[in-house]
Amino acid sequence: MKYYIVAGEASGDLHGSNLMKALFKIDGNATIRFWGGDLMQEAGGTLVKHYKERQFMGFAEVILNLRKILGLIKFCKSDIKTYNPDVIIFIDNSGFNLRIAKWARLQGFKTHYYISPQVWASRASRVEKIKRDIDAMYCILPFEKEFYKKHNYDVYFVGHPLIDAISDRPQVDEVEFRKTYQLSNKPIIALLPGSRKQEITKMLGIMLGMINDFEDYQFVIAGAPSQDYEFYKQFINQENVSFIPNKTYDLLSISYAALVTSGTATLETALYKVPQVVCYKANPISYHIAKRIITLKYISLVNLIMDKPVVTELIQGDLNKIRLKRELELILNPDKRGQLYLDYYDLEQKLGGKGASEKTAKLIYEAIT
Repeated sequence: MKYYIVAGEASGDLHGSNLMKALFKIDGNATIRFWGGDLMQEAGGTLVKHYKERQFMGFAEVILNLRKILGLIKFCKSDIKTYNPDVIIFIDNSGFNLRIAKWARLQGFKTHYYISPQVWASRASRVEKIKRDIDAMYCILPFEKEFYKKHNYDVYFVGHPLIDAISDRPQVDEVEFRKTYQLSNKPIIALLPGSRKQEITKMLGIMLGMINDFEDYQFVIAGAPSQDYEFYKQFINQENVSFIPNKTYDLLSISYAALVTSGTATLETALYKVPQVVCYKANPISYHIAKRIITLKYISLVNLIMDKPVVTELIQGDLNKIRLKRELELILNPDKRGQLYLDYYDLEQKLGGKGASEKTAKLIYEAIT
């Protein structure tokens, strides 16, 4: 079978790569053409466009790059038509993917969606477009199935692929890891400032402002695979801070605490059982627009899944040195840490068992054969 996959950022690249491996395993004749990243490229198939070419964060950034985005949409449609796949698989990235899906359905292509757009967060009216344009939806968050049910749309809950991505990794030798990256023996506070340049620029300076107040800890920046060290250099001008590129999971596995930009990283940090403070600061225009259309009580996946404030969220004006210092001190406290561990355990149970990629690949293959 011929598969065409469209993923749009680092997390989509990770989940897309695991889905591809599962598809190749279940379908010996599979050929895959895709939009994604390095991990998907390692899995096999043919890379069309790297997600680095279309990393635009927030409403203002999208408007400023609208001409480029429209050009990519036009190219994607043309490439799909030329390739003529048996199925198109969309991974998250709704702004781009739902536009392609509308066109693809009219062209008669089978359309499947792995990792639902966050329609439960804002603009629930998009559910009607999904019902019209998507043949099958595979959800990874437990509350999404119930959400779609209220809109008379049956979806599959396949579990969260991060369970596999994390549990299948080999254990890190902490002594060797510290030696390789010249880290001290102090407890590590991991800094996860995001993957896009816009968010890293806004977040990292604030996170690094904690260093002088926590001299008994080693601060380590987790470099995103989408960015080069040259970009990070402008922020690293202090002692007691290290930079480790593209080793976020290894770093989290030996970290004592973390400061994390809202997104998939909050869930990854929780699954590694690392106490965290969630941070978020956007372009002011983008933030005020989003605030008017997003109806959620929380911004972190941890709190959304648990439906309670398990981890502290410092958003926009609340993300300042005084608040961040206070919240970081709290998660270093043994009592607070103990409660977080219990909540993290409950969180993992809610996410379902292993095998999300395999379940999804099997459902897709069975639907098109």
